[in-house]
Amino acid sequence: MEKSGKSKPGLRNVYALGTVSFLTDVSTEMVLGFLPVYVVQELGATRAVLGLMEGLSEFTNYLFRLLSGFLSDKIGRRKPLVFVGYLLSTVAKPLFAFARTPADAVAVRVADRVGKGIRTSPRDALLSQSVDEKIAGRAFGLHRTLDQSGAVLGPLLASALLPLLGPRNVFLLSFVPAALALAVLLLFVVEVGVERREASVLRGLSKVVKGDFALLLVAFAVLGLGWYDFSFVLLKSAELGLALSMVPLVYLGLNVFHTLVGYPAGVLSDRVGRKPLLALSMLLFSAASLAMAYSAGVWSILYVVALYGLHFGIYETVSRAVIPSYAPPELRGAAYGVFYIVTGLSMLVGMSLVGYLWDAYGKVLAFTYSAGMGLAAAALAAYLAVKR
Repeated sequence: MEKSGKSKPGLRNVYALGTVSFLTDVSTEMVLGFLPVYVVQELGATRAVLGLMEGLSEFTNYLFRLLSGFLSDKIGRRKPLVFVGYLLSTVAKPLFAFARTPADAVAVRVADRVGKGIRTSPRDALLSQSVDEKIAGRAFGLHRTLDQSGAVLGPLLASALLPLLGPRNVFLLSFVPAALALAVLLLFVVEVGVERREASVLRGLSKVVKGDFALLLVAFAVLGLGWYDFSFVLLKSAELGLALSMVPLVYLGLNVFHTLVGYPAGVLSDRVGRKPLLALSMLLFSAASLAMAYSAGVWSILYVVALYGLHFGIYETVSRAVIPSYAPPELRGAAYGVFYIVTGLSMLVGMSLVGYLWDAYGKVLAFTYSAGMGLAAAALAAYLAVKR
């Protein structure tokens, strides 16, 4: 349980953590807005290698989310792990400037995702414990909107700076907003302690992975097995004829849709339930996948951007907001951790497989497969919505 005598800091902690995420996302999205195309076109990676890089980095991310979630439950503190995670990512991203091969890029990308993995479960647990559960959707939606506002500014900066400075100098410049985020975290984010726990990882798992939560994890895993991330959308846009300096604007479009829908989705989920919206987000993923499969001509990327951006904005908000109802506060870090590791393992397989299918058999087969997995996941989420 939460430590007695300490009131919840409320939405001011959500705003502070949201500001940290905003500045970090400015830094991250300056890099990610053109990194997939850079890795393929400049460093010589195949689509399968790109899928492996993204899958491996996300698996590493989610593995460390699991470990840091359990660790933060055990020590009864969240903020120190959040700081370490942000620090590692701050140091890692500028190292893309020195990458010469796809393997170099994979190493840096994984290091950056280790940092994200270390911070995310404790940060989500800290967010959920800063407010009452009845407004958890609102809090996560607000945080997501602030986070994604940085993801809008970052690609704009990248698109403006790439012709002036070149890719490697943009990588180096990404250090500045990330360093500012660390300062905000140290000065303004308030710790919300919980009682220390002596339970082992396996005992913690046995307490949270059961019943409807186990079925919910299956739905997340099914989606993950057909998953591809924004990097495939950016690569698709480049293959349709966009110049490197214009690709971050596609990423900007994804983030605009993501940002616009994040907070409303959180508020709506508090009113109508989180699982129906979760199912809707999975259906939007299927629709985006069909658009990826059959798009032709540079303007067709707009359909993909709209559908994928809406999917991801709803999914990122609601998938995290649904977790607190399955675990008490003292096991919430563990619940987020197991959610992230199941998601990460399935995404590692999914992105590697979709990249391979795209290389070997073409876009139609690859993304039709993704659409089918999205439909299956949506059916499971819909079943849970009806059941409860």
